[in-house]
Amino acid sequence: MWDGSTFLHYLHSGYLLTGAAISLALSIGAMAIGIVLGTIAALMRMSQRRWLRQPAGFYVWLFRGTPVLVQLIIIYTGLPQIGISLGVVASALVGLGVNEGAYLAEIIRAGVASVPKGQFEAARAIGMTWAKTMRVIILPQAARIILPPLGNSFNGLMKTSSLASVISLEELLRRTELLVQVKFKVLELFCVAAVYYLVLTTLWGFVQQWLEARASRSLSATPGDARARPARIALDNAALSHDAS
Repeated sequence: MWDGSTFLHYLHSGYLLTGAAISLALSIGAMAIGIVLGTIAALMRMSQRRWLRQPAGFYVWLFRGTPVLVQLIIIYTGLPQIGISLGVVASALVGLGVNEGAYLAEIIRAGVASVPKGQFEAARAIGMTWAKTMRVIILPQAARIILPPLGNSFNGLMKTSSLASVISLEELLRRTELLVQVKFKVLELFCVAAVYYLVLTTLWGFVQQWLEARASRSLSATPGDARARPARIALDNAALSHDAS
């Protein structure tokens, strides 16, 4: 039968709260790795050079086409057979981060592709380098489109991090399983874990809304950097001339 006292007792358990903190830290670390790899892969896939496009396409195809659980097991138990031995935490970070990067690559590529091509041409017309064009012109505009699916990916990643329990990482789910083996309160303890995951994803929902609102305001607000303003004015004029032609 349902044991409400057990549920309430472990609802504020330091042992499970630490597991939730580990799950959150794992998700943040994996997302950081995913953003870096996803950005690199997205830019490589948009390149006109085949030797850049093809490796990036293979990376996205491979890690999107295989289960993340299989990838974690291969990284943790398979790589040592070829001389690459990673710890539990490193294996979880690499596995989740590399998998996330394959999905973020398509999100970032779609966001950058949504920016009108006239912006690229106008930036080149005023002598901007490719790197500066991406940093000052393209990525700020693409961020408004990228942020919602990026936030949803992080929401899913916080739940996917539970798969790291398979390789014995003591995050929230693994600690819940260990408690179940001792207390034999399956329903109550897993309900506590579900509440923790729900709290984490709910709090992230508020953070995501704030980030999206901030990105929208940054695009509509007047830039404060006086050194960049002439370049932006010239870019606007060049864009208008391009559209008129």
